[in-house]
Amino acid sequence: MHKSQLAGFIIDCKTEDLPAAAEFWSAALGLDREDSNDPDDENYVLLKNRPGDVHIEVQKVDHPSRLHLDIEADDIEAEVRRLESLGARRLGPIKRWVVMEAPTGQRFCVVKPIRKNFESTANSWD
Repeated sequence: MHKSQLAGFIIDCKTEDLPAAAEFWSAALGLDREDSNDPDDENYVLLKNRPGDVHIEVQKVDHPSRLHLDIEADDIEAEVRRLESLGARRLGPIKRWVVMEAPTGQRFCVVKPIRKNFESTANSWD
């Protein structure tokens, strides 16, 4: 058995100025920025929200700008296999997550749990 749920939305921005992009989305959504000192996070800016809300971050990318969602799971590989059985396609691992593509072409990621309410609200799968 494993658990999973919607983790949040990632705002992919094809830009050379991530701070300006993050500032726009921060102001547009009314969410404060939470900058990280971790070098692994240099292409990401988290937008703060209320506990239990979905995770929202701004990401600097090389592909065209778009939105994508993350599904959080306590067993990433089990969730990837479950989604493959539903018709999704594994595109490959990146850092600590797996990029996938829905049967209709949308890309999404399977990530480790992010939201504080994961244990109490995630779906359980056999």
